[in-house]
Amino acid sequence: MSTALKKSGYLTDATGDGKEGLWLAESNEYDVLVLDIMLPGLDGLSLLQQLRKQGNSTHVLLLTAKDTVEDRVHGLRLGADDYLIKPFSLDELLARVEALCRRSLGTKQSRLIIADLEIDIAAKEVFRAGKEVPLKPREYLLLEYLARRKGEVVTRSEIEAHIYDDAIDPMSNVVDSAVSSLRKKISAANPAPLIHTRHGLGYTLKAEPE
Repeated sequence: MSTALKKSGYLTDATGDGKEGLWLAESNEYDVLVLDIMLPGLDGLSLLQQLRKQGNSTHVLLLTAKDTVEDRVHGLRLGADDYLIKPFSLDELLARVEALCRRSLGTKQSRLIIADLEIDIAAKEVFRAGKEVPLKPREYLLLEYLARRKGEVVTRSEIEAHIYDDAIDPMSNVVDSAVSSLRKKISAANPAPLIHTRHGLGYTLKAEPE
C-alpha cells in the first residue's frame, strides 16, 4: 500500500506496529491515516480512540477483514471517516484516500483552479491558459501543495516536510530552486505571476500580483 501511494505522488510513513503508529500520528501532521484494525502492540480501533480523545481530527480510513454492520458502525462511532473491507483493490484504496484528502481541504472538487491555472489532481496534470504544463513529479507535488493552500503563506519548512521524504540540509536552497523552476514553467503560457515570495516567511500562490 505504501508503494502504491508513493507512486501516486503521496509522501507516506508506514509501520506494522500500533504503538509506533500512534507515535507517528502524534508527532506529525498527516492529511489521512490508513489504519488496519488488526495491528500488533495497539489495535487500530484503540489507536483511533486515543487520537480522537487527544483532539486529533485527521481523517482516518479503517481497513478490516470483518464485514459486519456492527463492526463498521463501531469504527465509525469511534471517529473513523471511511471503511474498507479486505480484500480490496489498490485502485479503490487510492480513490478513497484521494476523497479524504479533498475532504480535509474542505473541497469535493477533483480540480484546483487559480486564475487560468488548472490542476487535475486525479490525472496529475497541469494546464495554464489552456496549455498543458509538463512538470516533473516533485514540481507537481510542490504546485499541488501550494494550490491546496492558495492564499496562505507556506513556509520552507512546511514544503520540506510535505514534499521531501528525507531530511535536507538546513542551509540547502533546494526549496528556493524548486520554486524558481516551477515559476518558469507555469509562466511560459502566461507571464502573470501566481507564486509570490514573502521574504523571511515563505511562498504563497494566488492570482493577485504582489
